[in-house]
Amino acid sequence: MAAAMNDNKIIDIVVADKSPLVQDGLTQLIEQEERFSLVAIAADGERFMEAVNRLLFDVGVIGWDMPYMGGREVLHAFRELQEAPRLVVYTGNPSPHVPRQVMQLGGAGFCSKMETPQRLLETILAVAEGRMAFPFMDLSQPSANPFGCLTGRERELLAALAQGHTNAQIASDLGISLNTVKFHLKNLYGKLDVQNRAQAVACYLTSPGSAAANYR
Repeated sequence: MAAAMNDNKIIDIVVADKSPLVQDGLTQLIEQEERFSLVAIAADGERFMEAVNRLLFDVGVIGWDMPYMGGREVLHAFRELQEAPRLVVYTGNPSPHVPRQVMQLGGAGFCSKMETPQRLLETILAVAEGRMAFPFMDLSQPSANPFGCLTGRERELLAALAQGHTNAQIASDLGISLNTVKFHLKNLYGKLDVQNRAQAVACYLTSPGSAAANYR
């Protein structure tokens, strides 16, 4: 495991980022380091998860805002894995809440694209050695409103749940498959830290950060 690495261990890395320019830049950066080996590159979270299922590597460097499956969803998926690589989120998202979310979801490190390339390399190395690598965060401050983290589709599903719609009704109304509804609901429950639709609706109706609460 990463925590037991010695100085001679090659650190295998998989990168996931939606930008070809970032992919190329990270490829050059990682290949210049003798201790690092770039195993694969993915353009989105779904392809990254495919790499997780078929490859052995130590650290994943992933974007936050990726198509199909973003960094948040990847971190949620990692919660169900028995053994998995450690994750560093590397993003240009300016929100100060993202590092906190990464930490809360089990990520091992965070680096902004505004930082120097050397800082990213240091973050990867620290994570590979079993350490946490995050910028300073005032953890005494309240966490971000969870409803602000929902996608437009997840907001639609939450409103439909509050109206008592079944999964089949939601799928029909939104023109998506039942499996897609279940996928979005799973992510929705994870973001709201609830276990089922009843808890999600209760959260929606009672939280001061929700649209429903604002119109009571």
